[in-house]
Amino acid sequence: MPDELETILRLVAEGKLSADEAAPIIDALTRASELEGDARRHAGRAQRHADRFGRRIDRAFAHAEDRVDQALGRQGMHLRIRVTERGRQVVNLNIPIGLVEKALHFVPGLGGDQRERVRDAVRAGAIGPIIDVEDEDGGGVLITVE
Repeated sequence: MPDELETILRLVAEGKLSADEAAPIIDALTRASELEGDARRHAGRAQRHADRFGRRIDRAFAHAEDRVDQALGRQGMHLRIRVTERGRQVVNLNIPIGLVEKALHFVPGLGGDQRERVRDAVRAGAIGPIIDVEDEDGGGVLITVE
């Protein structure tokens, strides 16, 4: 709206509009600009929620597929580690089941309890999500046996 505001101010400076005539126009431009900013913020927030919901749907489908595999007696072939930051995937590792024990030592940020949880799940032949953590900023970690 800066162009419109500049035009109004120029018209006042040239004497074509009085300050009293310009005031309601400037108020309307200011409100329109504020509403436009609010709309952008709401649209961004809605997009983040939609992205987060989409990721949850994807996980639900993957979990359902894993349950079918488990019901049919199929064993997991690999461990998948996915890390997202601000809704963007930054890590997508696919580790063969036979290398999980060695690979767990090289995963940064994975505590002893989480390592043991992954080891136990792999040893038990589990299929599906083992660790699924998501924060409010659209980041998270998903470790699953596929």
